Amino acid sequence: MRRITRIATVGIASAALALSATACGGKTSSEAGSDGGTKAAIAYDIGGRGDQSFNDAAYAGLAKAEKELGVKGTEAEPSEGEADPDKVQRLTSLARAGNNPVIGVGFAYAPAIAEVAPKFPDTTFGLIDDTSKTGKNIANLVFNEEQGSYLAGVAAAKVTKSNTVGFIGGVETPLIKKFEAGYVQGVKDTNKNVNVKVQYLTQPPDFGGFSKPDLGKAAAEGQLDAGADVIYAAAGLAGSGSIEAAAKAKKWAIGVDSDQYNQQGLAAYKESILTSVTKDVSDAVFNLIKSVKDGKPQSGEIRYGLDKDGVGLATSNPAFTKMADVTAAVEKAKADIIAGKIEVKTAP
Repeated sequence: MRRITRIATVGIASAALALSATACGGKTSSEAGSDGGTKAAIAYDIGGRGDQSFNDAAYAGLAKAEKELGVKGTEAEPSEGEADPDKVQRLTSLARAGNNPVIGVGFAYAPAIAEVAPKFPDTTFGLIDDTSKTGKNIANLVFNEEQGSYLAGVAAAKVTKSNTVGFIGGVETPLIKKFEAGYVQGVKDTNKNVNVKVQYLTQPPDFGGFSKPDLGKAAAEGQLDAGADVIYAAAGLAGSGSIEAAAKAKKWAIGVDSDQYNQQGLAAYKESILTSVTKDVSDAVFNLIKSVKDGKPQSGEIRYGLDKDGVGLATSNPAFTKMADVTAAVEKAKADIIAGKIEVKTAP
């Protein structure tokens, strides 16, 4: 797999050269793909690969496509800094190099994909977590995050002993507010007497709340000091800091996006990760790549919810699965959401 660490703001030609210069196996961008093989690329969100969460889930989908479909994968990391101004150049370079599809990981790629996609009508662009920008060659890969978060709220309300739980959002955006809304509703529907403390790490246009574990740790410590004994963080890489804080306080953490109990980088804290709200970003990425390889590229909105296991609640921690009353409540809530008996809010 080819991995690009950064593409600096030095013009399209130089960016394309950066692609070829870091390619494994020594092929240039023009040479790679000349054998007719399918090439696919993902451009990471803030925090990049190694966040133990959102970006790593996207990488898993690309790795699966390499293994099962014989696809040649390329990864592109975000620029240094929180603004990351190089998205248009990054996507353009990936498309020019023959990658199809080119997938932007996260809603922050929406403006760049809207600008670049029309210039490459034969290339499919995947946009994860956003439906604001559409086009014939744009696939909007979106999830019902609020549904998985509702289940986390049910679990939190069932296990809390202090009747105080916490929610930490990386950046206060409409997407992260979906996580908050579902979680709070799940808590209150299960036990209206449980207090939910809500905190966001940064406000747009500062997106550093997705990339700074120290901010997540400090926020979690504040909630723990205020009596919270379960903390759910939807904060990307910053969420690892909240997990660390909860583990050191011997309280429960709830992970997000990936099954964080099984993330190697969080192994030291895994026993404190009660569960995780999962988004099947991996399969969404894989399915898009497969659709292009099969000659039937996806486009438009492709939504993943509880009914398709596109979101869910992880059961990797044996301590969680042994809590029969908790898991029963979660399963009932899941069935009721799928049946339409519970309508989960998408805004607080």
